[in-house]
Amino acid sequence: MPAIQDTTKRIRVNRQIRISPVRVIGADGSQLGIMEVDRALALADEAGMDLVEVAAAARPPVVRVMDFGKYKFEMAKQARAAKKKQHVIELKEVKFRPGIDDHDFETKTRHARRFLGEGNKVKVTLMFRGRQIAHPELGHAVVQRVAADLADVGKIEMAAKMEGKALTMILAPK
Repeated sequence: MPAIQDTTKRIRVNRQIRISPVRVIGADGSQLGIMEVDRALALADEAGMDLVEVAAAARPPVVRVMDFGKYKFEMAKQARAAKKKQHVIELKEVKFRPGIDDHDFETKTRHARRFLGEGNKVKVTLMFRGRQIAHPELGHAVVQRVAADLADVGKIEMAAKMEGKALTMILAPK
């Protein structure tokens, strides 16, 4: 919630507006013209609303007569809606072994295919155990087979490389 409040702190309201004269826009959206801040504040007070600075960079600055509490609520509502719609890409991991059997291989690639379909990245990790490290070409063959099977739904973002006793590759959705 603090991020929503940070955007409203920069907006000047009522007595915080110091630059005079200002261009005033009414509550209904009509142009009320250029006037002194005190007169604009009196108009806003008369309407039972606030004077809110909408364009500080303009010369003269543009202010609007509106209900600031309602405006803040609407902005927070828009921020919540935008946050709800965004999709955070996660990195999912699928682990293999050099001597993996066909059925296990198909099951794990099916999981990776589902992850890529959901829009997530997949980290393919091939773990070497004991003396298996003496034959890294077997591991490279398995990783390349995974990349070939998933070529229709994903592309290689990071090529296979050794990290200790593990061979890793990252696939991203197409």
